[in-house]
Amino acid sequence: MEIIWHGHACFEIISGEGKIIVTDPFDESIGYPRLDVAADVILVSHEHYDHNNITVVRGRPEVVRGVGEHVAKGIKFYGVRTYHDAVKGAQRGENTVFVFEVDGVALCHLGDLGHVLEEEHLNEIRAAAAGIDVLFVPVGGTFTIDADDADKVVSQFSPKIVIPMHFKTPPLKLPVSGVEPFLKSKKVRREKMLKVTKETLPAEMEVVVLDWQH
Repeated sequence: MEIIWHGHACFEIISGEGKIIVTDPFDESIGYPRLDVAADVILVSHEHYDHNNITVVRGRPEVVRGVGEHVAKGIKFYGVRTYHDAVKGAQRGENTVFVFEVDGVALCHLGDLGHVLEEEHLNEIRAAAAGIDVLFVPVGGTFTIDADDADKVVSQFSPKIVIPMHFKTPPLKLPVSGVEPFLKSKKVRREKMLKVTKETLPAEMEVVVLDWQH
């Protein structure tokens, strides 16, 4: 499996057999260049313009939204209802966490999670996957959890690989923090893109910071 970051919460996940999952495609008004990507499946965590711009994705993708079990292009996805803020969605609405498996590797994309997870959320996620191997976690604050709460969420999972997202980069116009506060006291490596299989997962947790690709 290959994982490419296109900026914000948008990743291109390519399975060994070539199926492509794209998460949370954004509108270019946030500062990143217009997305140039094709997909078999698009995941949409919530209906904000920086996460749901499915029209820019090429191909004939199936779009997965909302809670519960979904099957698209032969891949099973499970959506867990969470919130975009720390007050049960009163400020920014709901957010869907997606759990799915590619090439035997369990992935969890947290979308625009705005709070530390409660036991009910964790139980749903555990029911969908025995353990999470790769966790995509927002760290920039303002609209999502910040670095401190991201640390707490990561500790709730104990994943093998943590990929931070939704943080400030030079093109991004949104008022969020950079990734650096989240990286303190962690084992970190930086990659243009990530190649991972079940056999190559690290024995101890690593944070992988991806360069945004355009």
